[in-house]
Amino acid sequence: MTASTQPSFQPSFEDQGATLCALQPIYAALVREFVIEVSTCPVDEEFSPSPESVEHAEAWFQQVDAQIQVHQLRQFLQTTPLANELVLRQLLVHHMRKTAKSASDRDKTDFLLVQYFSLCAPSGLEDTDVDLDYVAQVLEPVLGPQQPKLPAWLTSLETIMQSAARCHRLSELLHSGTLEQGRKLKTQSAARYFEPSAMVAFARFSFMIRRIFFRLMHDDLNAIQDGLRELERRGVSTIDCRRAQFSAEEPTGRLRMICQSWKVMFHAEYSSGQPLRMLVDLRAAVDDALQNGVRKNPLAASAATASAKSDGGTIK
Repeated sequence: MTASTQPSFQPSFEDQGATLCALQPIYAALVREFVIEVSTCPVDEEFSPSPESVEHAEAWFQQVDAQIQVHQLRQFLQTTPLANELVLRQLLVHHMRKTAKSASDRDKTDFLLVQYFSLCAPSGLEDTDVDLDYVAQVLEPVLGPQQPKLPAWLTSLETIMQSAARCHRLSELLHSGTLEQGRKLKTQSAARYFEPSAMVAFARFSFMIRRIFFRLMHDDLNAIQDGLRELERRGVSTIDCRRAQFSAEEPTGRLRMICQSWKVMFHAEYSSGQPLRMLVDLRAAVDDALQNGVRKNPLAASAATASAKSDGGTIK
């Protein structure tokens, strides 16, 4: 790591002050966004770095940090125009420089590393290109020059990634336990997480798992929408979606609108929360309707058959 970003290195109060000044706009926006009750930020246009002023300012930033959860930081940074490469770098410096790092600091650092890598890496990056050397190269501005080597205590990361890559549906990924295994490794790592080699390894792991997650999520959404169109072609206008916490006769048109909104809502780090369970269950409900809908709706089937014959087509 470079001297200015290495957690064990004590930067000058001038460097600390410069970091706090750079972070002031983003923290002010966070305070407004999440209505955090805190005193006025001491870093303003008249802020002059000194040991005393920096200590006072850092205490204010620590107060805000304590009230911002990682999911809130994720939500904010993925929607605000303020989250450029420099801001992400400064946020990483801020969290890695802390003498005492909490589990929340670890989770935020983990998210920020992946977000920074995602922002800086080319959009057409192939999975095979995302090796430790490449990740270390992209993260060099925040972690400094590295000769990355997977720590022995993290060798299971590769096995977990391979297991996730074999999943063909989002339901498989969510039920495979791979997400939980990755989180468990991060939790058990404690202070070792902040070792440079570990941060590179975890950043690569999280990026690849998130990429797999989004690929499967979009496959499920597309499958649902294709299934809904096929059902409507057959004359089916409602399906039983109680397993996905919708009604027993949910209109297919409304479900298509919900899928469109989910494409925006799920623009976040992978999660095994309730909304994703609903997505998985909705695909299962649509699959069931495709298999059983015609049998349960003989009038609709007859109408679809007649329509197909008049068009010279066939029912698949």
